[in-house]
Amino acid sequence: MNAPLSTPAMAALRRSLDEALRTQSVAQVLTRHALQAHYQPIVRLKDGMVMGHESLIRGPADSPLRAPDALFRAARAEGLTLRLEQACLNEGLRSWTSHGQDRRLFVNLSADSVVKLVESLTLTGVIQALDAFGVAPSALVIEITEHEHVADLPRLIEVASALRARGLRFALDDFGDGRSSLRLWAELLPEIVKIDKYFIRGVNSEAVKIQTLKGLARFAETFGTTLVAEGIETEAELRTVRDLGIELGQGYFLGLPDPLPATAVLAPAGEVIASAEIAVLPEMTRAAGAGITVERLVNIVAPIRPELSVDEVAKAFADSAELRGVALVENGRPVGLLNRQSFVDRYAKPYAKELYGRKPCIIFANTTPLLLDKHTGLDALTAVLTSSDQRYLADGFIVTEGGRYLGLGFGDQLVRVVTEARIEAARHANPLTFLPGNIPITEHIERLLESGGAFVACYGDLNDFKPYNDHYGYWRGDEMIRLVARTLVSHCDPRRDFVGHVGGDDFVVLFQSDDWLDRCERIVATFNEGARLLFDAEALARGGIEAEDRHGVMRFFKCTTLSVGAVPVRPGQFSRPEQVASAAAAAKHKAKLSSLGLAIEGA
Repeated sequence: MNAPLSTPAMAALRRSLDEALRTQSVAQVLTRHALQAHYQPIVRLKDGMVMGHESLIRGPADSPLRAPDALFRAARAEGLTLRLEQACLNEGLRSWTSHGQDRRLFVNLSADSVVKLVESLTLTGVIQALDAFGVAPSALVIEITEHEHVADLPRLIEVASALRARGLRFALDDFGDGRSSLRLWAELLPEIVKIDKYFIRGVNSEAVKIQTLKGLARFAETFGTTLVAEGIETEAELRTVRDLGIELGQGYFLGLPDPLPATAVLAPAGEVIASAEIAVLPEMTRAAGAGITVERLVNIVAPIRPELSVDEVAKAFADSAELRGVALVENGRPVGLLNRQSFVDRYAKPYAKELYGRKPCIIFANTTPLLLDKHTGLDALTAVLTSSDQRYLADGFIVTEGGRYLGLGFGDQLVRVVTEARIEAARHANPLTFLPGNIPITEHIERLLESGGAFVACYGDLNDFKPYNDHYGYWRGDEMIRLVARTLVSHCDPRRDFVGHVGGDDFVVLFQSDDWLDRCERIVATFNEGARLLFDAEALARGGIEAEDRHGVMRFFKCTTLSVGAVPVRPGQFSRPEQVASAAAAAKHKAKLSSLGLAIEGA
């Protein structure tokens, strides 16, 4: 009989075994069947139901190959990727059935593995293998990974169609991670697309990601696809994704990967899902008139040669009452501009016809006209509109393409387009405070009404602001408006409360915070104190200023203060946003009559 090992020898053996475990290869892991399946729940976000799990494989514990990334990186180095994928699939299926699960199981396979699996086993063999594991084909969802390595898309589509006919379903994993293909989505037509966690991380505070998810939702609707938001890790992310209408979610906040499949969502996530409270979605800062260029203003007007006589131009203007101007062009390039009114005024002067009638018309032309390329954007047009040289408003300007004449533009058109673009932009975000404008306000009220939860709609308005603005000037008036915005934002919870700027000194706050009344009282008090700092010492000493009223009569006005009208909205009380807005406006009028500057409808 061998002598027992000494304690030092046992320790050395243990260290040797530990070292061997740490340095083992993927081939050894596969030989020892050392893989372990963990399952992470996939949750229906409208009610918190666990509708499936993703099989996530782990390597041996306390090994560098424990994490799946390290495991597959080593497999690629050893040329064992396909064998590892097959082993992961087997382990995921084996462990799944040992827990008696009847939900959907999501398994990860590369396109190459899917094709080779069918080619090696045949379709019948695949179904028989699933039957041996006790997994119904209709319960299995194959997640296609490694999108950039789909070498033979037609073959993948062929195999996928055959498997679908047997009941299996397909998903695209990590869509949007920079490797995925919209073409793959359009041609494979997966039943499910999993949105990469990059777009979910911090989505509650990033407007660009909000718009991306909305765009993916439109694609999904077009293709008949169900979306899964991956990587949900916070309450705010879950609330935002749920409110965007994404059907399914997955992530640590919903449920952790575990060898034992979870049957329910984690409690904090369940509370968010059950709550009627909605997320406050960040708004994109819209560029006014994005996409508008000078090309939109082009009037196709035939040019003339600069040597054409003044008399001939006069006849052209007389024959066409609609001709507002004409460009002088030489070898395709503009050299001058004749404005109708300027030309006619000069031609009508005594002896002008006799002196200049037969001379080249260029002597009457503006030889340094404003030239704008057709691709010039609205920001540049606005700069033109506000420049010190305003001759183009009367004369018009020449539109070019690559330096060559294209047509004419006129000042009144430019003013109209710039104004319309600014108005449209202001409906989305107020240019003074950058707070959401009328359209986002209406959209948020609609979402609040649809949620079925209670909220409080507040309308804020300044008292005696016009006299202040007239007395101190618009610059100080703008500072007063910005003070309102800063005060409202600083006293609201950005996760729960929405602050919007209707225009002028009118603001809307949509509260979901339970302590909304305390917040309103602090808003009024804080603003009224801050507003006093915007008056000069003499006005403060008198308690106000002398200014004209709306009828032009000089009278005394107190220092500007803020009034807030509040309407607690009960579920089912209103059905349309305009009803809420009207009720809040009525409460505001009551607040302006109140000495407290705050009125609550129904109180």
